[in-house]
Amino acid sequence: MADGDWWFDLSTKQVVQDDKAGKAADRLGPYPSREEAEHALETVQQRNESADKWDDD
Repeated sequence: MADGDWWFDLSTKQVVQDDKAGKAADRLGPYPSREEAEHALETVQQRNESADKWDDD
């Protein structure tokens, strides 16, 4: 297993490690594992839906 953080690159729609990460504005993370980075967009969607519930109160 590789060491380091994993990122989801929004411009390429690929998972990359620290040494391959692009511009900070184009990525989500860091994530501790490749698997978590692969699910970055799902994680963001879930967090946004949770935040929406707070707005309704």
